[in-house]
Amino acid sequence: MHSIDWFILFGIIGLIVGYGVWKARGIKDTRGYLQGEKNLKWYTIGLSVMATQASAITFLSTPGQAYEEGMGFAQFYFGLPIAMVILCIFVLPIFYRLNVFTAYEYLEDRFDLKTRTLTAFLFLLQRGLAAGITIYAPSIILSTMLGWSLGSTTILIGLLVIAYTVTGGSEAVSQTQKQQMIVILSGMFVALLVIIFKLPESVSLSDAVSVAGKMGKLNVVDFEFDLSNKYNIWSALLGGTFLFLSYFGTDQSQVQRYLSGKSLTESRLGLLFNGLFKVPMQFGILFVGLMVFMFYQFNPSPLHFNQSNVEQLRQSTLSTQYSDLENQLQAVQQEKQQAIFKAIEQPNANISDAETKQLNQLLSKENNIRQQSKALIQTYNQTNHTRLDAEDTDYVFISFVMKHLPVGLIGLLLAVIFSAAMSTTASELNALATTSVIDVYKRSLVPDKADKHYLNMSKLFTVLWGVIALAFAMGASLFDNLIEAVNIVGSVFYGAILGIFVVAFFFKQVKGNAIFLAALLGEALVISLFVLDKLGMISLAYLWLNIIGCMLVVLIALLLNQLKN
Repeated sequence: MHSIDWFILFGIIGLIVGYGVWKARGIKDTRGYLQGEKNLKWYTIGLSVMATQASAITFLSTPGQAYEEGMGFAQFYFGLPIAMVILCIFVLPIFYRLNVFTAYEYLEDRFDLKTRTLTAFLFLLQRGLAAGITIYAPSIILSTMLGWSLGSTTILIGLLVIAYTVTGGSEAVSQTQKQQMIVILSGMFVALLVIIFKLPESVSLSDAVSVAGKMGKLNVVDFEFDLSNKYNIWSALLGGTFLFLSYFGTDQSQVQRYLSGKSLTESRLGLLFNGLFKVPMQFGILFVGLMVFMFYQFNPSPLHFNQSNVEQLRQSTLSTQYSDLENQLQAVQQEKQQAIFKAIEQPNANISDAETKQLNQLLSKENNIRQQSKALIQTYNQTNHTRLDAEDTDYVFISFVMKHLPVGLIGLLLAVIFSAAMSTTASELNALATTSVIDVYKRSLVPDKADKHYLNMSKLFTVLWGVIALAFAMGASLFDNLIEAVNIVGSVFYGAILGIFVVAFFFKQVKGNAIFLAALLGEALVISLFVLDKLGMISLAYLWLNIIGCMLVVLIALLLNQLKN
């Protein structure tokens, strides 16, 4: 990588971190450290909320998902605007009226201490795991692409985040996230322009999109009801809405962002801004991946995008077989490229059914060759007792960036990924520390100390959770797709947590013992369903776990409460 790219990468990171620490320099008490100065405007809240959710995984994995499966993942966010409206009407006024540090304080007033502690524990468990993933996921890819060791990359990201989160607290997190989102959105927009510019002169943007549609990549909405299908309109509007209700309404990493608002109105506007802007932003990121796919229809693409794996195959006895597959791929790509050029030469790029069938047959051939390369990696693993990841979807976008973007833009896009990794992890560490101090340490363990003590413990817990996340990241393994990894972890826990809050808000007759037992039973049943799906005994897309978990907790709580009466 060129020295200019290194300068841009570390320059942007340094400026963002320095700005956040400087903006938070006047904070001297626990409330200011954990909640900030509560003076944020709606646009800062909106950008901060978006940055918390838009991790590095989003910018590494989402374009690769569009490359592999098309635009269908956009449906995942269709429930977001609905969730934001519901939260603005029902949840935010309660949190503001009670003037709480955390979402879980309300549960003690409504139920009892054990329900508050249980809910806080469920949050700490799932968010602690997610924090490790959000550090590890970009680390393993960046280390591969930059030639750094995985451990060094993981520690670098982790220590940077811990440093400015401990120093500046919630205020530093919110202020840096605003700058990070500006870098992120600018970088992705520039990447899209470069991809479009690199298309052949005879191929317009509309031609490229038309061909992508004929090749099955514009399948934005799927109306078929199928519980095993991860992304369709029903899982999005039902399971997705419940996921977002729980994430934005009960996850402290998000609640903490909008509770820092100057007023209830500012927080509401911030959430609505997120609900309106997040869907087109994710659509845009997927479209970048779609255009990377089209770029590789006119330019040679790697057989396998993780070059670290390829290098190991080339040095093994499987080298000849891999080279043969590369030659087969090159032949298919040349034939496909000729077919595409022939198709778009038609008036108004009116691609016939026969041409569409030919394109999809060639695409199927290409995919089959790629599957054979993944089988070779599995053979290599069995022969050499290694654990190389055969899935390369998460390497598609970063591979394109490193090989095809000009000097300067590579540094900018890497800064995008580092910024996203830091913004999400910082929010998570800040929220984990807040919940640990307010809901557990101060409430149940050490209740009567001076504010200075709790301020110091907040910083200590931030470091502690940072170390735990780093430890998990250092020993973690990749899921098939990184963005799904975080959503799966959340879906296992979010439904039960949301169910507790739904009962708290809308079923005033239910008491503490009933909801406590319902939460334990509901969470146990959700975990059982998840395990059964992984064992292949049932087929259930993970988004449905959110609505199932919520409904189980509500129904069991109502039943237990009725039996008691």
